[in-house]
Amino acid sequence: MLERLEFIENKYDELSNKISDPSVMANQKEWQKLCKEHSDMEIMVAKYREYKNALSSLEENKAMLVEESDKEMKDMIQEDIKSLNEIIESSQEELRILLLPKDPNDDKNVFIEIRGGAGGDEAALFAANLFRMYTRYAERNRWKVEVMSANETDIGGFKEVVFMVKGDKAYSKLKYEIGVHRVQRVPDTESSGRIHTSTATIAVLPEVDDVDIEINANDLKIDVFRASGNGGQCVNTTDSAVRMTHLPTGLVVSCQDEKSQLKNKEKALKILRARLYEQAEAERSAGIAEDRRSQVGTGDRSERIRTYNYPQGRVTDHRIGVTLYKLESFLDGDIDEMLNALITADQAEKMKSMGNNIG
Repeated sequence: MLERLEFIENKYDELSNKISDPSVMANQKEWQKLCKEHSDMEIMVAKYREYKNALSSLEENKAMLVEESDKEMKDMIQEDIKSLNEIIESSQEELRILLLPKDPNDDKNVFIEIRGGAGGDEAALFAANLFRMYTRYAERNRWKVEVMSANETDIGGFKEVVFMVKGDKAYSKLKYEIGVHRVQRVPDTESSGRIHTSTATIAVLPEVDDVDIEINANDLKIDVFRASGNGGQCVNTTDSAVRMTHLPTGLVVSCQDEKSQLKNKEKALKILRARLYEQAEAERSAGIAEDRRSQVGTGDRSERIRTYNYPQGRVTDHRIGVTLYKLESFLDGDIDEMLNALITADQAEKMKSMGNNIG
């Protein structure tokens, strides 16, 4: 592990020289690529140097302790040794996490698809609650939200809504939300006060570049139609809505959020590309042994992951056994505590499977 850290530090120094070289800077595209690679290493190299400096200081202090005869000075040296050991221990832990294999999609923007599940109108209302929750979370992070397509109900719910979250490392935070979310509450229409259970299914897809997934135009069937609003109310007098079918896979994407047919086609293509990427990744990972799967979930959108219980004001994530009694603020986008717990659990599982050691 130390050899790997040494290699990364040397690579970092090499990149530092390269990005300062005017001949390299002349090729803007290549220079930007090297700058990103350099930036990605920065935190790890800084932590490794802190670790090495602490080790060096520890050896010096131990040598001084042997030679020192003054009691007061010995006490001071021992305090320094204690402090350095704490720095070394925390640095080792941080380096283990930093050395974990990085998900190549972590830095990407993300598509989130929410579909009302079991529960009819109540499920559609819950889907709208979840859409608002993620929108508020994005606002807290100063991320941008763009609705790609939406199928609304007459009472303000969503049968389905697909939106894009654009922001720094959006996928790394939101990728754990995939699966079935369950709500337990008394619907407004329930006169007897009986608690109903409804569900919504969430899919989380990274934005995919053209080069990652190539789509042959001959493989697409594109239909255009008039966009409609709630209850069939016409919201557009031109054929601007788009239904795109990928013939080899049968995947269908519809977009009618924009008034421009061209913009709806662009949005539909983005969503289709993300879904094709997800399908390819699912096929690739199907062969991974069960004992190597993350304990925070299989990433299957049919897996029940979380319950939102209104009478008790709690949110429970079943994958990691964490319950938070702050349902109102949670649904207002205050979800960082849960997301961080999921990230920590995932990191711990990966470290366990890798048996990471430093030294």
